[in-house]
Amino acid sequence: QVQLVESGGGLVQAGGSLRLSCAASGRTLSSYAMAWFRQAPGKERVIVAAIKWTKTETYYADSVKGRFTISRDNAKNTAYLQMDSLKPEDTAVYYCAASARWDYVPRQDTYVYWGQGTQVTVSS
Repeated sequence: QVQLVESGGGLVQAGGSLRLSCAASGRTLSSYAMAWFRQAPGKERVIVAAIKWTKTETYYADSVKGRFTISRDNAKNTAYLQMDSLKPEDTAVYYCAASARWDYVPRQDTYVYWGQGTQVTVSS
């Protein structure tokens, strides 16, 4: 059974930074794309960023480009999301997910493993 566990969420002031981690257990995910999604209150869950298993390709939503950085450490079976210059509109529950595909990165139905989420709250 594969488990993804997110950590690193919390409360931060606008302009601050947080680093989210997603630790996988149960199997090696080095051949999977890893992604971060978020769901704000009353809104649909949307993709934030993704990184290919080779680490050679990344994807970012326009709303976070230049502020967020996704990375992964395959030896530790862990993915990260460095979030800088945070804004109140970044407030959401952040989920990590894993997919064996890279051709439909924003599509949630291509992700086979999901974490339970971690809350990020950015105060103004």
